[in-house]
Amino acid sequence: MFTGIIEEVGIVEKIEAIKGGQELHISCSFAAETHVDESIAVNGVCLTVTAQNSETFKVQCVNETLRKTSLGSFEKGSKVNLERSLTLDKAIEGHIVQGHVDITGEIKKISQEDADILIDIEYPEEFDDYVVDRGSIALDGISLTIARTGENYFTVAIIPYTWEYTNLIDKKVGDLVNLEFDVFGKYIIKYLRKRDERS
Repeated sequence: MFTGIIEEVGIVEKIEAIKGGQELHISCSFAAETHVDESIAVNGVCLTVTAQNSETFKVQCVNETLRKTSLGSFEKGSKVNLERSLTLDKAIEGHIVQGHVDITGEIKKISQEDADILIDIEYPEEFDDYVVDRGSIALDGISLTIARTGENYFTVAIIPYTWEYTNLIDKKVGDLVNLEFDVFGKYIIKYLRKRDERS
């Protein structure tokens, strides 16, 4: 479980093919503090540390994860948002994020409005019920609030600090981003759909 508050931007130092997927070597300042079996969100995807040293940690991605997220597009040198899992003494400053990506969205527009950077994200129509004005969403692991919605797209407003201290600063139109919709909203929608089926 995570909060969507990015701890650091790491670098993909190496990508190795393994049976059924890939292994990523990621460098960051807290690599020495990690341990095997620890959960770390990488661009919003919950992955398990399989090895580590003073400079890097390794995580493995199965092919299903590579297909359903943007992790399959990583290259050596890719910058990734990192967050270690929530502990009982850590404040929930974003929102509850599971690290279970629902779908990828595509950046359709990046613009500026006063101090904020506005990003329009297009997503598949079947997920429309999960997108609400002022609702929470995790975008590449970043806890954000939906500023406004349109037909199969939503807009998030990024403050300068978040823009500078996450990998969003390197994003461009056409890039894919990992989306995780609010877990509470997903449970409520499922309950309502089941109720309607029984009616």
